[in-house]
Amino acid sequence: MSTSDLIAEHIKKAKEGRQIAFSFLLDHFWNDVYGFQLLRTQNENDAEDITLRSFSKAFDKIDTYKEKHSFSTWLIAISKNLHVDLIRKRNRQRADEMEADAEMVKKVVDDAPTVEDQLINEQNLAHLLRDIKKLKPHYQKVINLRYFNEMSLAEIATELDEPINNIKVKLLRARKLLAEIIKER
Repeated sequence: MSTSDLIAEHIKKAKEGRQIAFSFLLDHFWNDVYGFQLLRTQNENDAEDITLRSFSKAFDKIDTYKEKHSFSTWLIAISKNLHVDLIRKRNRQRADEMEADAEMVKKVVDDAPTVEDQLINEQNLAHLLRDIKKLKPHYQKVINLRYFNEMSLAEIATELDEPINNIKVKLLRARKLLAEIIKER
């Protein structure tokens, strides 16, 4: 069986919802998407994050994939769009920050969070932590290491003594499950 036939077979299985097919596609195309993003972002964490989000979005929308395009081209297009979205979001944030800075120069006010602000932030964090605790322990672990300890995928793989591909899949699943829990709330 040729590589293109093998890929087509796994895409078909992925459209049927078979997890092993998703793992194969993630493993097979990870370096293409990650390498593309690393060149664009020049930042390993951004490249990893965008790559994970690209696969997550692709797997959510796998039914929309048309075989007339190569799968890697489709993934790269998704990845490119997510990167453009990230740049736009950061530019908006910078503009908002500059605007806020200009306002602060106009009026010097005590900027310390109020008791109410602190309470709201603590409640939001408490909700998030409660939601994370609803995940299976191995998913909780990868979420905590990635987002609270700010570890790279390679560091998490070393910490948990697991192959990096397992970590990628666990993080994808953990994020998807956590999003579902949050939506239900």
